[in-house]
Amino acid sequence: MSHDRPTPEELVEAVREFLEQEVLPELDDRRQRFRTLVAMNALGIATRELSAGEAGPTQDELRALAEQIRAGEVPEGTLALLKEQVAAKLRIASPRYLERYS
Repeated sequence: MSHDRPTPEELVEAVREFLEQEVLPELDDRRQRFRTLVAMNALGIATRELSAGEAGPTQDELRALAEQIRAGEVPEGTLALLKEQVAAKLRIASPRYLERYS
């Protein structure tokens, strides 16, 4: 489905930028600054999640793979698949961590 402008990604990013550029510099209270930084981080994750789309195995497919592994049946390519899944999650949740350790 096609979205009008602004896109969901643009809306989330606009709120994050507003917090960063307009709200955060005005905050003196350490607790409010921390909570604003947490909100900005969450919005950054949401932006990356929206941009990433739906790629890779579904949750049901990963559950089935986990059951196979528990049963001692490890399909060819499992390690590579799992490494890519972890990397995909880190690209969303913590891209700097992935860059540092890749």
